[in-house]
Amino acid sequence: MREEKISAEAFEAHRPHLRAVAYRMLGSLGEAEDAVQEAWLKAARADVGGVENLGGWLTTVTGRVCLDLLRARKSRREELGAELGGAQPQVRLARRVDPEEEAVLADSVGLAMLVVLDALGPVERLAFVLHDLFAVPFAEIAPIVERSPETTQRIASRARQRVRGKTSVDGSLARRYEAVEAFLQAARDGEFASLLELLDPGVVLRLDEAAIRLSGGADLTGARAVAEAFSGQARLARAVLLDGEVAVAVVPRGTLLMVFTVRFAGDRIAELRAIGDPAALGSLELHVA
Repeated sequence: MREEKISAEAFEAHRPHLRAVAYRMLGSLGEAEDAVQEAWLKAARADVGGVENLGGWLTTVTGRVCLDLLRARKSRREELGAELGGAQPQVRLARRVDPEEEAVLADSVGLAMLVVLDALGPVERLAFVLHDLFAVPFAEIAPIVERSPETTQRIASRARQRVRGKTSVDGSLARRYEAVEAFLQAARDGEFASLLELLDPGVVLRLDEAAIRLSGGADLTGARAVAEAFSGQARLARAVLLDGEVAVAVVPRGTLLMVFTVRFAGDRIAELRAIGDPAALGSLELHVA
């Protein structure tokens, strides 16, 4: 029987959907584009004569590619944790993309959601994204993760609880959350006077060794010094919840790079402590408020 190949036109009709799937899986526009291209190369070599749902089949092909990339990323993070004594590390190697296009795409998904997804393991992330965000049946996800449909459903359920098990924000916590959001917005806009208003005069900024290497910064004391360090920055930083308290997550290209814990004195930020160590970041559970 003669093999039937997918045409480039047929694949291109599905590319926007596959790109959306890959972006939510990987959190990086560059990696998402690479994953879709790899999916095309795999699809182009396959016989699709017996495929009844081409879109679903292409989604599972893309899912397999993304799972491999997520597992490779986890391995790189572990290697990074062992190599922090060397030169400044590169958290992710990805093709150059338009930063404005990626920012628009990140906003459409929600960077906070990407932060939470980044805390999931590769299999958890795939099961949750494909089922909960794209309605792929567990029976089709199971072969990708090499689990039974029942086990896959349990994996997705655990992931769903982590993603949606956020602490409610009310009372004084809500005010602190709003203060951190205001601080980040003032930092992005370069509103120096507003930053000073939100910082305690004796505020301190402390960085672990990994954060120092990643940012090139240093510990600072005083509102003016800290405001100068943040002014014009924080485009990819978002307020999140860490252990029921407000924190700041820095998420370039969808990868959790750094977390700042925040301590208040009254209504003002009194301390920002940066965590950049990959092992420490891997143990954190961040939630969307």
